[in-house]
Amino acid sequence: MKPQITAKPKKTIKDSELNYEVGSSADEPISKTKLKAEADAQQALGVRLSELPKDKLLKLDLPDAVITAVLDTKKITANGAIRRHRQYLGRLMRDVDNAPILEQLARWDGKHTAENAYFHGLERWRDRMIADNNVLSEFIALYPQVDIQQLRTLVRNAQKELEANKPPKSSRELFKLLREITNPQQPEEQSDF
Repeated sequence: MKPQITAKPKKTIKDSELNYEVGSSADEPISKTKLKAEADAQQALGVRLSELPKDKLLKLDLPDAVITAVLDTKKITANGAIRRHRQYLGRLMRDVDNAPILEQLARWDGKHTAENAYFHGLERWRDRMIADNNVLSEFIALYPQVDIQQLRTLVRNAQKELEANKPPKSSRELFKLLREITNPQQPEEQSDF
């Protein structure tokens, strides 16, 4: 006798089991694709938090379980364990309001970008001053409060160091002086959050 194979009855889904999207019509459930995308976004945010330094992580208003899981991420080295831990982080992040976290991360990224642009501008001023003496008078016209003698001395020493292939000590000092002149009140890193 052959054993009889019976098909399992199909599971019917009740309306109460469907996920409905808030703000849409009551007839449209949330698609699995959208649910998966949201889960992936939560997981990506957890991974992004694990890349932050501990001091910045503590500035965010996160539950203790999330902070502990994020700090534990750095201790895990096995590939399978890393994947499972990322999924766990994503599951923990579902219970957290992400909007303030994303805003703070954007502020930190924006500040970093603006700071880099500012420093690149100072480097261009320094390099132009060392290459061309006329640029020095342009800078003095923009910032009349500068100690002209100190500035000229640093530019001259930086030019001599460049010609002699010596370490750029005066060039670094010139950069520091330009930073002091262009941004006299340099506040310490402010806590935006």
